[in-house]
Amino acid sequence: MTLISQQRAILFADVVDSTFIYEKMGDKPAAKAIEACLNQLQDSITAYQGQVVKTIGDEIMAVFRSAANACDAAKSMQLKMSVMAPVSGIKLAVRIGFHYGPVLEDKNDFWGDGVNTAARLAGLAKATEIYTSGATAMVLPIEMRSSLRDLSSISIKGKQDELQVYDVIWEESEDSTQLARMESSANVQAALHIRIGDRTLDFPFDKGALTLGRDVGADVQVREKTASRRHAKIERRGVQYYLVDESTNGTFLHIDGDREILLRRDQALLRGSGRISFGVSGAKSEESLYFSCE
Repeated sequence: MTLISQQRAILFADVVDSTFIYEKMGDKPAAKAIEACLNQLQDSITAYQGQVVKTIGDEIMAVFRSAANACDAAKSMQLKMSVMAPVSGIKLAVRIGFHYGPVLEDKNDFWGDGVNTAARLAGLAKATEIYTSGATAMVLPIEMRSSLRDLSSISIKGKQDELQVYDVIWEESEDSTQLARMESSANVQAALHIRIGDRTLDFPFDKGALTLGRDVGADVQVREKTASRRHAKIERRGVQYYLVDESTNGTFLHIDGDREILLRRDQALLRGSGRISFGVSGAKSEESLYFSCE
């Protein structure tokens, strides 16, 4: 057997609560309903240049050459399922996980950690959800990252290190519509206001990034003892701002209305208003940075 290692996006999608569906409908009607569902998923895979690797009962495995195509296919799958009519009074739903990274291929089948990671992500997701990894998020085009919601690091069975997980928002929302309109206008500039201690700062429009840390040369000097000299940076990308951790102890981000998350050598989209803490939770921090986006 000759195994070829290559970079691919692996996607798993499975029908949620299939045991209940079989009990409720009976074997033949349930099998027919799930087959119709999987056919819809296959159409999305083909539409975005993917390849069906295999179907196993109520689950489908696919491979794509790019993370972007896998992401678009996953969104298409959920949109198709959202308009699919109930069968015998049951609304079928799927959960999806995909990961881009090195995999092993032999005779149109795939193995390796990349495959296992994608399967774990699908197992973590709930009905109608799409989960992907931090590594995959980093290779998605910038315009696609606006649809990601950081779920922080999660312990995964069988993996020594925690996995950074993102929820892919696929439903059309007022926020995403507004963002698309903003990005389509060359005259619109996003504003970011910062407050730390008694200091206030507006993100300069002539800079692409602000450095944060204890170093005297940082754009925003931080006095928190747990902060690194070069702790993090805030990057402006189009009409969006991203917090990028570069520290030893990690960066804590709390967006108003959400739970606090910890970034370790990772990044997150800043939205609305919130708090950034350096190496320690905001609840214990002596000096946090507060921000608001407009």
